[in-house]
Amino acid sequence: MLKKFSQVLTVRRPLSKFLLPRKVSNTEDALLSRSFVSQAVARPNPASDGDSGRVFVDYTIFKGKGALNMSPIPPKFIQLQSGGGMKIDRKGAMMLNFFPAVGPKKYDWQNRQGFALSVTEIGALISLGPSESAEFFHDPSMQSSNAGQVRKKLSVQPIGNGAGFSFSLNVNNSVSKTSDQFYVPVSKAEFEVMRSSFNYILPRIMGWDQLFNPQLPASANVNPEIREPEMEPEMHLSPDPEWDR
Repeated sequence: MLKKFSQVLTVRRPLSKFLLPRKVSNTEDALLSRSFVSQAVARPNPASDGDSGRVFVDYTIFKGKGALNMSPIPPKFIQLQSGGGMKIDRKGAMMLNFFPAVGPKKYDWQNRQGFALSVTEIGALISLGPSESAEFFHDPSMQSSNAGQVRKKLSVQPIGNGAGFSFSLNVNNSVSKTSDQFYVPVSKAEFEVMRSSFNYILPRIMGWDQLFNPQLPASANVNPEIREPEMEPEMHLSPDPEWDR
């Protein structure tokens, strides 16, 4: 469920380092001065079962209180019963993963929480203005007997003075009686990287690129496996039920 108050956009600077040596004078400076490194990673996947040409990518922002990683998930295609072509079975998404910090430049890669942005939610972030905000609500078990057990809220708020935006994720689990909170400030430059990536990936996770330039592998004639991008060894992610909501 999308609840849009106003709109906010942020962009991340790939491979940027800006530890500020000066004393911070206000809250906004304090938030952004904690930025350590923003990384964009792309690498080919090792050859396996004829899938040697596939490439996995991700982009990660590291801050003092946590890290934010985003990686695209491709759409899923199935073969038409008539055998005359393919059709999209499920649109892709942009997965946002949040990791808590456990020390200076150290993060707990195991205790992460994911939030899969739909194409409409991506559009909402693309259209955000510098002083606008947006909130998104997910129930990973919606339309099942477990509905309401886990609730996720992603909030994007302007930091102020055009300095950037804050991304916060709250996850409440009524079964384990836990509540996880993540907060990552994103600079103006970092958010611009995010927005440019959203613009590029949006038609692709909708499968439209295959309509004009089909390059589906032979293995796609049966429901292909959806795999998340490769990341640093300590950041390898297992499937998240958020994707199956």
